[in-house]
Amino acid sequence: MPTPPIRFLALLMLLIAGCASRPYATLTPVAQTVPGAQRVDMLVATTRAPSNVSGVVFGPERGRGLSLENIVVSIPPARFRKPGDIAYPSPGAPDPARQFVALKVEPLDPAGARAWYKRVARPKRRILIFVHGFNSSYEEAVFRLAQISQDSGADAAPILFTWPSGGSVFDYLYDRDSANYSRDSLEAVIAGAAASPDVGEITLMAHSMGGWLAMEAVRQLAIRQGRLPPKLANIVLAAPDIDLGVFRTQLDALGPAQDRITIFAAQDDQALLVSRRLAGGSQRLGSINLSRPDLRAEMARRGIVVVDISGIRTGDPLNHTTFAQSPAVVQAIGNRLIAGDGLSDGRLGLADAINATVVGTTQGLGSAVGAAIELPGALVSGESRQRLGSNLDRAGRSLGGSLQTAIGR
Repeated sequence: MPTPPIRFLALLMLLIAGCASRPYATLTPVAQTVPGAQRVDMLVATTRAPSNVSGVVFGPERGRGLSLENIVVSIPPARFRKPGDIAYPSPGAPDPARQFVALKVEPLDPAGARAWYKRVARPKRRILIFVHGFNSSYEEAVFRLAQISQDSGADAAPILFTWPSGGSVFDYLYDRDSANYSRDSLEAVIAGAAASPDVGEITLMAHSMGGWLAMEAVRQLAIRQGRLPPKLANIVLAAPDIDLGVFRTQLDALGPAQDRITIFAAQDDQALLVSRRLAGGSQRLGSINLSRPDLRAEMARRGIVVVDISGIRTGDPLNHTTFAQSPAVVQAIGNRLIAGDGLSDGRLGLADAINATVVGTTQGLGSAVGAAIELPGALVSGESRQRLGSNLDRAGRSLGGSLQTAIGR
């Protein structure tokens, strides 16, 4: 059912209100950071056009070909921030003690990208490719990946793929076309990483409309190469803004590799309600109703894990970035990758270790997100979901100390 007009307008106003505190022209590097700050050294690949505005680097327009940058972000010491939070730098007077700031912004040629691989990816042999979603600026995407990389503790070299989003709630169709424009470039980035001898494992994480772009890229790659590269071990779709019917056609091209997919979905995702309205009422994958037996059976048959994070509250009033803003969720993803296990594995040791409640069959996410797992063939009631959300909060606090020990923070 399409969203009623009054509710749609209210949700649209929420989206617009969220744009008021967005960063702009804040990627001018600072000379130094503060003691105790963490650094995230990332490779950025973009199909955006360069900007002439100082501190913007790349704007919303579409560029010609793929551009590469090396960006190093400083994240405030742990005592000044909570996991999941991003404090954008103040224009002209950033404070590294309490805000995310850029320490380095440097264009790269292909040789420079290979050098980054050897310097950052070779010791880890794991990379995390992140694809942002609708209504995202270049700098927002940079700071979001820095936050995910730091808070997950995934021990994976971070690569951002950023496509030409218009950065406005009124640019939905422009963004959809821009994602389509960027499919070949994202495919090339994934294929290049898979071909690198310095990379042993790849996790592809995509948010919102970026999920559609990611699935299109891996679909093309599977068709072109006859299969997905074995190194592409995990495909994480967070609040994916994908038509459910389109998703089925994308899956068909992946063959057995579709069981590498993990979906984070929420029926209370307000941004996807707006997207559904804009798409003429078609169901979005990131807000599927798992009370439907046919959907549960289909996901189980395909080997896809669906994690229902409905009811988990963060600072996002739209419940669209819970996967990154909830300490328990983002840390559990990283903890699973630290252990060297696929997100779709059936091993439940990490959930058992924190006494999390696992709902469903033995084929599960197998991570500390177990408190909110919506496994294929399982259904959590509204009352249970509230209880499991409380379990997640406790799990996140419990995980904090053990993760800091595990990753040396």
